[in-house]
Amino acid sequence: MHWPNCNVSGEALEIFPQVLVSGASGLVGHALHNHFAASAVSCATLTRHTAQPGSSAYFWDPYHFQFREGMRRLNGIRAVIHLSGDNLTKGRWTAAKKQRIRESRVRTTQSLVELLSRLEQRPEVLLCASAVGFYGDRGDEILSEDSSSGDGFLPEVCREWEAAAEAASDLGIRVVHLRLGVVLACEGGALAKMLPLFRLGLGGNLGSGRQWMSWIALPTLLEIVEFCMNRHQIQGPVNVVANPVTNAEFTLSLARHLHRLAVVPAPAFALRIAFGEMADAALLSSTRAIPAKLLQAGFVLKLPTLQDAFQQILPA
Repeated sequence: MHWPNCNVSGEALEIFPQVLVSGASGLVGHALHNHFAASAVSCATLTRHTAQPGSSAYFWDPYHFQFREGMRRLNGIRAVIHLSGDNLTKGRWTAAKKQRIRESRVRTTQSLVELLSRLEQRPEVLLCASAVGFYGDRGDEILSEDSSSGDGFLPEVCREWEAAAEAASDLGIRVVHLRLGVVLACEGGALAKMLPLFRLGLGGNLGSGRQWMSWIALPTLLEIVEFCMNRHQIQGPVNVVANPVTNAEFTLSLARHLHRLAVVPAPAFALRIAFGEMADAALLSSTRAIPAKLLQAGFVLKLPTLQDAFQQILPA
């Protein structure tokens, strides 16, 4: 990290946060906060809960455009990382759930851009979470950042999400859309939910297992965020993924790493009964995204394969 941690205000030397993170209570946000702390980079967070006086957590209500802290506190921010979003896989996709998914991404991003527009000194870069769901169900098609958006609810939400963030470019802020693949970490997310079954030898393919899965190990994701923050030439969409695999390959690799069998598949019809619309959109869809822009910019994947990732993040 290349940024200093201090700004001079009058005659006093005052510490200002250099990075502002929303969604810091989630898996990725929490890991980023710890990553910056280990790098001696001061980091503040946005929270919808009451913040303790003197803490680096700032209260905001993105649904009512409320920010209770003095705007001066944000004038030293160099980068903003926006990660807010309702959990896609928690609960069936009722009309109300789909509205929460959309508003928790689009409306909060609009609110954040409005907040940034009020600053006298705006950040250099806004890195806003998006998802490879932007591409939709595309079979075996190889998808780079230049590929078109797909059809359906998730691609539609991603398009609106990215459009809301892109408005910050009109403020002179460099905007990066982090199109996240499935984030692998034993602390949470999809992998943590799979592990109990796989450790019992009850894991298996989802549906046919032929659908492509775009994934990224959490340690690599942190490196990518820092890389994008510090590379001024990077803007627009970035596929935050490693080398994609089919669901069958993922299942076999995880089972082998745990020295277990993976012989209990979850048929597509059973997934549709259990999860409704979400099954086809998030569990059975095929997205073969590649990190084209990162590789072109010189980023080196230290954990390019599932075997590499599991060896680092998951004790066998």
